[in-house]
Amino acid sequence: MERKNFRRDYREEAPAPPWVPKTKIGLMVKNGEIKSIEEIFNMGRGIREVEIVDALLPDIKDNVLEIASVQRMTKNNRRQKYRVTAIVGDGHGHVGVGVGKDPEVRPAIESAIKDAKKHIISVKLGCGSWECNCGTEHSLPLIMKGKCGSSEVILKPAPRGVGVIASKTVRVVLELAGVKDMWTFSRGRTRDKYNLALAAFYALRDLSAIKNSEAISVKN
Repeated sequence: MERKNFRRDYREEAPAPPWVPKTKIGLMVKNGEIKSIEEIFNMGRGIREVEIVDALLPDIKDNVLEIASVQRMTKNNRRQKYRVTAIVGDGHGHVGVGVGKDPEVRPAIESAIKDAKKHIISVKLGCGSWECNCGTEHSLPLIMKGKCGSSEVILKPAPRGVGVIASKTVRVVLELAGVKDMWTFSRGRTRDKYNLALAAFYALRDLSAIKNSEAISVKN
C-alpha cells in the first residue's frame, strides 16, 4: 500500500484566505459594481490587485516562458536569484507579461504570474489584412511595431488560415491574446526571450492605448 504524505497534501489543498480589497477598484469589483475588466480600462485606472483579474477573468491561463539565473555582486559575496518571465491570457483579447525574482524558483514563478496579471491589457482584435477582409476577430486591425532593448517585433495582419507565423516566444504572447492569424518579423537580439516577449507585448499595448484613448474621448 502506497504511503501518502498527509501534511504535504494538506498544505497544497489549503483554501486561500478570503479576499479583502485594498483599493477602490477592488472594492467595486467585489461588490459587483464593475462586471468586466474593460470598464476599468475605460476609466483609465490601473490594476493593483491580482484578485481583480481572477474575479473578472476566471478562464485566464498562465505560461512560464523562461527561468533564468541572475547574479548580483555585493560587498560580502555574490547573490544569486532566479528571474522568471511569465505570460497570462484568456485567449479572447486579454494578455499580460510579467517578471519575478526570488532566490527560489517557485516563489519567483508566483511573483511573475502576479506581475503579469497586474499588467494585463485588452487587445483589440480584428481583420486588417487586405487579402481577407472577412470582418471577424482573428487577427489585428493594424500593423503594429514594438521595441524593447535591442529586440524589435513587427506584427502584420494575415488572412484566415495562415496561423501565427512567429518564433516560439512571440507566438505564446499572441496566442494567449487570442490572435489566430499573424505574420511577424523580428529584428535585433532575438535570442533574448525577455526583451522579445516585451517587444510583442508593447506592440499590442500600443494598439490597446489607441482603443482606450478613443473610449475616454467619447465618454468625455
